Amino acid sequence: MPAEDGHRIVCHLDEILAARDMTLAALAEQVGVSVVNLSVLKNQRAKAIRFSTLTAVCDVLKCSPGDLLSIEP
Repeated sequence: MPAEDGHRIVCHLDEILAARDMTLAALAEQVGVSVVNLSVLKNQRAKAIRFSTLTAVCDVLKCSPGDLLSIEP
């Protein structure tokens, strides 16, 4: 089901963090953004993400944007 704002993008940050045994706070520190900003992304409340932030998250987690984000039918 689409989100209230109509988008169908789903973030898999929870699963990736769990697979890497990493906390959101540790990721935030390594990426250089606030825990609150990453929490918004993790909890499916983000309206946008900067490419620089997405790149940094993917670099730290050693994943690609397609691992982190998917689109629901």
